Amino acid sequence: MLQLALAALVLAVGFAAAAGPALAANPAEQFVADNVQKGLTLLNDKQSSKEQRRTQFRDFLLGLTDIKAIADYTLGQYRRGAPAAELSAYEESFKEYALAVYQSYFAKYSGQTLKVTGSYPLGAGETIVKTVMLDPDGTSDGKPLEVNFRVLSEGGHMVVVDFSVEGVWVRELERNDFTSYLGQNNGDVAMLTAMLKKKTQMMQ
Repeated sequence: MLQLALAALVLAVGFAAAAGPALAANPAEQFVADNVQKGLTLLNDKQSSKEQRRTQFRDFLLGLTDIKAIADYTLGQYRRGAPAAELSAYEESFKEYALAVYQSYFAKYSGQTLKVTGSYPLGAGETIVKTVMLDPDGTSDGKPLEVNFRVLSEGGHMVVVDFSVEGVWVRELERNDFTSYLGQNNGDVAMLTAMLKKKTQMMQ
């Protein structure tokens, strides 16, 4: 379930053409629209090698999202008692795991398009940007997939800190999965780190 959610997340971030900049009504919508288009441009750059595109897309994702904050959030109450060295190792392991999931799906979904449909404020400096995934050929009769972005603005700098796919927030899903694992393993963050490393290796 977590891998499916993360795959859907990358659909929204990197493999979609956003509605044109003129349609973005506020800075958060503009941020999502512009950066989604950047992801599409990187993936469709046929002049670059496959490895170059993967490296560029990796750098793009790291610049767009606050993966460290997401990683820390997913530990829940177990973050407070973990040694600093274990936390650092976990954050690095989570980053590589998440990026491996994203990259493993990019070719399959590169043809999808994304349209910004609106937004609403969530709190101080936070905005939910609403989007829908569309079939670029217009051949699908199904309901468009709804993907929302939680955008945090601090000092004029924006990052995506969470995503929802059909109402399921990915950060919450990860937190539930990981804290459940930790609860079954005496809160051992090092064990979770090792598990994520194995999963990452299997996807490479």
